[in-house]
Amino acid sequence: MPFVRLRYFATLLLLVLLGWLQWQLWTGRGSFPTVGLMREEIRVQKASNELIRQDNERLANDIADLREGREKMEEIARQELGMIKPNEIFVQYTKPK
Repeated sequence: MPFVRLRYFATLLLLVLLGWLQWQLWTGRGSFPTVGLMREEIRVQKASNELIRQDNERLANDIADLREGREKMEEIARQELGMIKPNEIFVQYTKPK
C-alpha cells in the first residue's frame, strides 16, 4: 500500500512540475510571446541604428569637407543663407508643382 501511494504522489508531483514548466514556457520570463516581442524590438532598433549610422557618416563627411577647404563653407553659405559675392547676381528658381 505505501508503494502505491508513493507512485501516485510521484505521478502527481511530475504532472504539477510539467504544468508549471508549461506555464513558464508560455507566460513567464523568456516565454515564446516575450521572445517574439524582443525579436521585433531588436529588428526595429537595428533599423534605427542603421539610419543613425548613415547620418553619422554624412556628418563625418561634412566635417572632413569643412576641414579640407573653404569650398564647402561657401556652398553652405550660398545655399542656406543666400550669400553672394560682390558683382554677382543671385537668381532663385523654384520648380512648379
